[in-house]
Amino acid sequence: MNTLLLEIPADALPAPADPPELFAAEARFLLALKLFELGRVSSGKAGRLCGMGRVEFLLAASRAGTPVVHLTAEEMAREFVWDD
Repeated sequence: MNTLLLEIPADALPAPADPPELFAAEARFLLALKLFELGRVSSGKAGRLCGMGRVEFLLAASRAGTPVVHLTAEEMAREFVWDD
């Protein structure tokens, strides 16, 4: 497996009291989230990037306020047919 090492100065961490492992996990998730939001990676690949499964990532992305489905108004109308 190839890895990418990103060096960040310790004094640049948001809270010096937090363990670096927590920051690393959050940074991996936020990177995956942004790449997914931009359409650069699929939800499955984003999940793998941050150590989650696809569904777990999609749920976390939704909780973080990132839309996980991109439908046009026409597509949405076809998906949600209301019978009166």
